[in-house]
Amino acid sequence: MNPGIELLRRELEDAATHLGRPHDLRFKSMFGGLMAWFDEKPCAWLSGQGLALRLAAADQDALLAHEGAARFRHRADEPPSRDYILVPPALRADTAHFAQWLERSGHAPAPEKKRPRSKARPRQH
Repeated sequence: MNPGIELLRRELEDAATHLGRPHDLRFKSMFGGLMAWFDEKPCAWLSGQGLALRLAAADQDALLAHEGAARFRHRADEPPSRDYILVPPALRADTAHFAQWLERSGHAPAPEKKRPRSKARPRQH
């Protein structure tokens, strides 16, 4: 695995340990990065771009106010994420502060599930 992603994983594990909840954090490799779940909810995406936390809309502006924070983009040509915010390295280095953000991420509401569209019935003549 990418050494940069491994470092991000350790930082997230340190934050969960600071909260006394390392057992609530799990990871799965996906699309060249790692998806993290905290308390069985998606909480972070770790990639070559950095560590992006999934936050409720009410918390996003507070994190975006930190220098270096930005909305995550899967690729430069894609629109920014509505839920994931890249956490600046300086904030991740402060484990106690970063742990508070992980806790907030754990309280973000689950994404709304899209309802399948009903299939159109063929018209009978």
